[in-house]
Amino acid sequence: MPTIALDATDRKILAILQEDGRLSNQEVAERVNLSPSPCLRRIKQLEQAGVIRQYVALLEPDKIGLGLLAYINVRLEKHSDPLYLSGTKAAAAQHQTMSPRVSFSTAVERWPEVVACYAMTGEMDFLLRVHVEDMAHFSRFMMETLLRHPAVLDVKSSFALQRVKDTTALPLL
Repeated sequence: MPTIALDATDRKILAILQEDGRLSNQEVAERVNLSPSPCLRRIKQLEQAGVIRQYVALLEPDKIGLGLLAYINVRLEKHSDPLYLSGTKAAAAQHQTMSPRVSFSTAVERWPEVVACYAMTGEMDFLLRVHVEDMAHFSRFMMETLLRHPAVLDVKSSFALQRVKDTTALPLL
């Protein structure tokens, strides 16, 4: 995926929007010393280029009853991917439908407790970030959902004790 060339003004705009995405174009323009029209053009270009992915409201989990944050490492059953060796799209498509990774990834999309899922290198295959009400909710999720998935071989869970840093802002180097 190609990197988009950003100048200093683009980076300022992005930093401001990461801090407060509800600011008006007029407010952003004033902060970066542009008139509103060129500022809006830059923002639209950043959106169209996919640099700005979306605008959202960030919720406080505790305030909506999701007081327990867990990180779960998931290891799937052994999976070989001969599709990369087969050389044919038909063989790849057939294997993809049977792949534990694909099956698990598809299932995760349907689990509301999972707010982030990453395919990982190393000992485990996936890392999940899970928000639940309490330990009883976590136990139900584990026993009735995650551990029932046929591809799941092993899980290791860790619980957040304290939020030290939690930001959605990316560093703009």
